[in-house]
Amino acid sequence: MSDRKISIAVIKRLPRYYRYLGELLSNDVVRISSKELSERMGVTASQIRQDLNNFGGFGQQGYGYNVEYLYNEIGKILGLDKKNKVIIIGAGNVGQALANYSDFQKRGFDIIGIFDVNPAIIGTSVRGIEIRSMSVLEQFMKDNKVDIAALTIPKEKAPQVAADLVKWGIRAVWNFAPTDLHLPPTVAQENVHLAESLMRLSCKIKTMDEKMNKEKEKDKK
Repeated sequence: MSDRKISIAVIKRLPRYYRYLGELLSNDVVRISSKELSERMGVTASQIRQDLNNFGGFGQQGYGYNVEYLYNEIGKILGLDKKNKVIIIGAGNVGQALANYSDFQKRGFDIIGIFDVNPAIIGTSVRGIEIRSMSVLEQFMKDNKVDIAALTIPKEKAPQVAADLVKWGIRAVWNFAPTDLHLPPTVAQENVHLAESLMRLSCKIKTMDEKMNKEKEKDKK
């Protein structure tokens, strides 16, 4: 990989490349050109070449990209060549949905613990993973090397839980709580604010409606 700093925009596109290449592999596609990949992904061929050149290129002129090789190399860049141990804090609907998503394990993300404060569900299991009390979380962190914590808890609780996790050595937080967390730069953070995503969709619908209405007005004239 190049020593130069890779932009966040490029990093955000890598999982999408990985997904499309995985689909190509499953369809026994051996090689693909940047033009062909661009047509599938809706990204320009120039953008694809620029993105991949950040990591050395991977392609050969006149040949294109070896799909399996590129898939594996992007997987390494994304850190998918090793296992990541994950815990889920909050065993409500979102937390249980995450625990039930089997594709995480296929990608190398092993969910090793689920934690909640509700005595009615503590001791039960989701896909064979026991839901434990939050009171044993600190000891669990000491006994296990946990890489990622998914927070699916109320926003009022999230900052303190995140602070505790940082103190106990968490490496990354996947935050589903509708609040911003202020974590040290040594801890990676990815936010998934579901309501904000819906608001963005709503805005896009409004913009499309306004465009259609303007076009209708033009047609009337």
